Amino acid sequence: MESIRHQMEITAPIDTVFKAVATPEGVASWWSRDVRGTGGQGGKLEIWFGGDAPSATMELVDITRPERVQWNVIQGPDEWVGHPIRFELREVDGKVIVNFAHEWDEPCDFMHHCSTSWGFYLFSLKAQLESGKGVPWPDSNTKPLEVTRL
Repeated sequence: MESIRHQMEITAPIDTVFKAVATPEGVASWWSRDVRGTGGQGGKLEIWFGGDAPSATMELVDITRPERVQWNVIQGPDEWVGHPIRFELREVDGKVIVNFAHEWDEPCDFMHHCSTSWGFYLFSLKAQLESGKGVPWPDSNTKPLEVTRL
């Protein structure tokens, strides 16, 4: 198993960071403005990037407030389906350390593309929580789930 891993330090209350990755409203503030579904254990988040269907659907399978949120991808790119995306949160000296991981079966071009996109969107999360100015799609002018496959 391979992983995309990132770490981000955010100056915000841990409960605020938790809500930003565990609720449709929170995720819509930093990843895609069009997020549908319900938060909480067993909830589902549909992430839309235009089009007539969600680009990905995540089931919230581990919601441990305020330190852990795990999504399992149940619909989306083939390389994502069946794999977890985790946010581990811990408070250190008034800041929240976010350890992000997205599991993959094996490295591929799409994994590299997604690593870059996740890094960008984690900075969007940080900007949203620290300044109220995240850069979710379509403001980001990127389509993070689309890539030319070689």
